[in-house]
Amino acid sequence: MLTYSEWCDKAAADKDLVEELKAMAGDEVRIEDAFYRNLVFGTGGLRGVIGAGTNRMNIYTVAKASQGLANYVNTIFQEKDRKIAISYDSRIKADLFAKVAAGVFAASGIKVFIYKELMPTPCLSFAVRELKCAAGIMVTASHNPAKYNGYKVYGADGCQITTEAATTILDEIEKVDIFEDVRNVDFEAALQAGSVEYISENVYTKFINEVLGQSLISEDDEIDKNVAIVYSPLNGTGRAPVTRALKEAGYSNITLVKEQEMPDGNFPTCSYPNPEIKEAMALGMEYAKKCNADLLIATDPDCDRVGIAVKDSEGEYVLLTGNQTGCLLLDYVCSMRVKNGTMPADAEVVKTIVTTDLGEQIAKSYGVKTVNVLTGFKFIGEEIGRLEKQGKADSYIFGFEESYGYLSGSYVRDKDAVDGAFLICEMFAYYKTRGISLLDKLDELYKKYGYCLNSLHSYEFEGSAGLEKMNGIMVAMRQNTSEIGGLEVVQVNDYANGIDGLPKSDVIKFYLEKKCSVVVRPSGTEPKMKMYVSVSAGDKVEAENIEKRIVSFMEQKFK
Repeated sequence: MLTYSEWCDKAAADKDLVEELKAMAGDEVRIEDAFYRNLVFGTGGLRGVIGAGTNRMNIYTVAKASQGLANYVNTIFQEKDRKIAISYDSRIKADLFAKVAAGVFAASGIKVFIYKELMPTPCLSFAVRELKCAAGIMVTASHNPAKYNGYKVYGADGCQITTEAATTILDEIEKVDIFEDVRNVDFEAALQAGSVEYISENVYTKFINEVLGQSLISEDDEIDKNVAIVYSPLNGTGRAPVTRALKEAGYSNITLVKEQEMPDGNFPTCSYPNPEIKEAMALGMEYAKKCNADLLIATDPDCDRVGIAVKDSEGEYVLLTGNQTGCLLLDYVCSMRVKNGTMPADAEVVKTIVTTDLGEQIAKSYGVKTVNVLTGFKFIGEEIGRLEKQGKADSYIFGFEESYGYLSGSYVRDKDAVDGAFLICEMFAYYKTRGISLLDKLDELYKKYGYCLNSLHSYEFEGSAGLEKMNGIMVAMRQNTSEIGGLEVVQVNDYANGIDGLPKSDVIKFYLEKKCSVVVRPSGTEPKMKMYVSVSAGDKVEAENIEKRIVSFMEQKFK
C-alpha cells in the first residue's frame, strides 16, 4: 500500500511510530485500519486512537491539521489578530502534540500563547477570549479511554468552531501534504524567539476569580462550608483549579482520591475516565465511605464534566445523573436569584434537545425562558454569544446538558467543571445547613413536576465496517418507525432536515405516547451510536419498566 510505504520512508521523527510501522508489516487488516481514511476533522476537531497512520492521532496528523488551521487563520484574520491559544490535558503525548502544533503556528507567522502546564478545557476557552485570539486548540480526548487523544478547535468567541468554520478549515487541511507542506519550528527555539509565549499566571487567576464570582450566596445567608468533600480529578487537569477555587471560597475539608490525584494518561484505576459511569466513580465512593464524606465530586480528564454522589437516608452513597444534577443546579440558581433579587427580567436557560424536559418545566415555574439547542455545548456557547451581541449577556443564567456539563456564567463558552464543582459544593452546603439533602430536594422536584427518568446508552462500532453499520442504522430508523417498545410514535423530528432554525444534524427524535421520547444519533467524535431515552411515569418502578421495553426494542434495531 503506497501510503503505508510512504510513512515507512518518511515518518521518522517519532521513534514510537517507527516501531509501530515496522510491527505492521504484512498485517493487511491492521494497515487498512490505520490508513483507510484520514482522521476525520469535524466540528469537534480531531479525535482518534494514538498511533501510526492517517487514521490515528500522531505528530504528523496533528501537524497537518495545525497547518490547515494556520492557513485558515492567515486567510481570514488581519495580521494583528493572528494569535492562537493552546492548552492540553494529561493524555498520552498531549504535551508533545501541543508543542508540535505550537511549532507549526509559529512557523506560519502566528503568535502562540500556551499554558506552561496542563490546564482544563474551560481555561482554554477563557484564554482565547482574554487574549483576544483568532482561535484556540485543546489537546484532549475528553473522557475517552487511554488509547485516545484529540484536538478540539475553538473560534475567536471561545466556542468550539461552527460547522461552517470546520468545513473551511477542513478544505485547508486537505490541501496540505502531510510530509511536504507542513511548516515547523522547534518549540524551544520559538519560545526563545518570542513567537511562542507562556500564558501568564494572571490569566489563570482571572479565570478562578470569574468562577468564584458565580456564587449566589448573599452576606445574609448562613452556610456551613465545613462539609466533608471527597474530590477526584480522575488523573486529569482538575486538581489545581478545582481545589484552588474551593479553598479560596472557604471549603477546607477536602480529601483527594490519592490514586487519581496526579495527572496520568494511562488512567490506571479506571479504563474509562468518565464521571458519567459508575466504574470511574468507584474508587471515589470507597474514599467517601472511609471518610464518611458528605459529598463526592469527580471531574473528567479535561475538567469540563463533573459527576457527584451523595448519601441517602440509609447512609449509602447514590450517584446522580447529569440530568438530575443539572435540574438541581437550575432550581438552585433560579431560587437564589429570586431570593436575592438578581433574576433578570428576560432570564434565559439553555439546554440541549437530548437533555431532560424537566429542566424546561423548572425554568417555566420561575418565569425563565428555555432555549433548546443541538447536542454539544458549543451551541449553548453560541446562544450566549447571540445574547451578548444584543447587549443581553446578563440574561443568560444557566446552561446544561445531560452529559454532566454545566455553566452558570458567560466568562467562557464551553462547559466548565471548575464552575460546576464550585456551584455544586455551594448548593450542597446551603441546603445541608438548612437540613435538606440533595436527594430530598430532588424528590421535592419530582413531587412538584412529576417523576422523570432519563437514560443514555452508547453502542460502539469500530473501524470502516462500524461506520457503514451506523449509517445503515440511521437510514433504517428513518423508515416507517411507527412504534417503539409498545408505545406509539406520535411525532418524529428529523434534524437532518433542519428544525426550529437549528443547523442540519444527523439526529432523530421520536416522540412517543405517554410523554416519552427517544433520540438517536451517531457521535460526532467517537465511533459510537448514542441513544437518549426519556420516560415520564407515575413512579420510579413504572418508569424503569417502560425504559427497559424501549431499550430492548431499540437494541434489536442496532444489531
